[in-house]
Amino acid sequence: MADDWLQLFPEKVRALLKCLPLPLLGMVEEIRVREGRPLEINYSGKYHFLRANGSLTQRPEEAYRPDREDSHRLLDLISNHSLYTMEEELRKGFITIPGGHRIGLAGRTVLSGGGVEHLRDITSFNVRIAREVPGVADKVLPYLLDKGRQRMMHTLILSPPQHGKTTLLRDIARQISLGDLGKREGGRPGLKVGIVDERSEIAGSRRGIPAFDVGPRTDILDGCPKAEGMMMMIRSLSPDVLIADEIGRPEDAEAVTEALHAGISVIASAHGKEVIELARRPGLGGLLEQKMFERYVILHRSEAGLSFRILDGQKRGLLLISPGDRLGGDLHA
Repeated sequence: MADDWLQLFPEKVRALLKCLPLPLLGMVEEIRVREGRPLEINYSGKYHFLRANGSLTQRPEEAYRPDREDSHRLLDLISNHSLYTMEEELRKGFITIPGGHRIGLAGRTVLSGGGVEHLRDITSFNVRIAREVPGVADKVLPYLLDKGRQRMMHTLILSPPQHGKTTLLRDIARQISLGDLGKREGGRPGLKVGIVDERSEIAGSRRGIPAFDVGPRTDILDGCPKAEGMMMMIRSLSPDVLIADEIGRPEDAEAVTEALHAGISVIASAHGKEVIELARRPGLGGLLEQKMFERYVILHRSEAGLSFRILDGQKRGLLLISPGDRLGGDLHA
C-alpha cells in the first residue's frame, strides 16, 4: 500500500496523520517527531504543524506535542523491538527500514576514542518517506545516453537535500536496466546495473530483495560503504553502469576514478546547488578538475515547483525543464 509507512508510527501519532486528506498524505515527504515539541510535517518544500485533531497550523503553540511514550514507542517500532541490534545505525545517526524509508535520529551522543559510539536518550526523529515515481527520468535520460557507443555517460546529479536526487536515480537505474529494445525501432538494450546502496534508500532492500523496481538486470550491494562497494562491483559483478547516492569523500572519488578507468559508466549524486561549489571539496574537486563527468543534472526546488538543468562536461547548458513541464511525476525522496 502507498501509505504503509503509517504503520511506523505509534497509535496516537498515526491517528493524527490519518486525518490528513488523502492527496496531501500522498505528498508528505517528512514527519518530524520531537519529544515535547510540536509535531511537524513537510511536503512540496512547505512545512506545517499538526494539531491534536489532525488539522494543520503554522502556529507551534497549537500543535500536538509527542510525549515520552510516543518517542519510546516510535523507537521500538522502527527498530523492530530490537534496539540492541541497531548499534551501527545508532552510531551513524539514522535507521533505514524496509521500503527505503530513512529515519534520522538525534539525542545524547556517547563518545569513545574521540568519536561517536552510539546515541542514547533519543528524542528527535525525522522520518523521510521514500517513493518510487516510474517515468520521472523520461526527459532526462536521453541526454545521458551516448547513442553512438550505446553507453551511458558519466553523470553527476546535484541538488540540496530533499530535492529528488534519490527518486531520479532510482528511475534511471530502472530504465537503464530494462532498456526499450522491442518497444520501438532502434531501441536500446538493457544494461547491467550495479547499485551501491549504502543507506538502503535507492532500492529499499529487505534481506537483499529490493522493495522498489530498479530493473531486471540490476545487482545491489545493500548497506555497503560506497567506496568499498564500487570496488567490489568492479572486481566481481562486471556492471555496465555503477550507481551510487551522495558521494563526496576522497575515497568515493578514488573509486569513481577506478570505475571510469575500467570502462564502467558512473551515475552518482552529490549535495550542492551549483557545480562550481564542488570544486572546493577535497574529493569531488579532483573529479571536476579532471573532467571525469560528461553530464551534470542540477535539481532546484522553488515555490513554483521543481526544475532540472542539464549541463555537458564543459558545464554548458543543454536543457532546462521548468516546473510547468510534465516530467512523468513529482520528485519527493
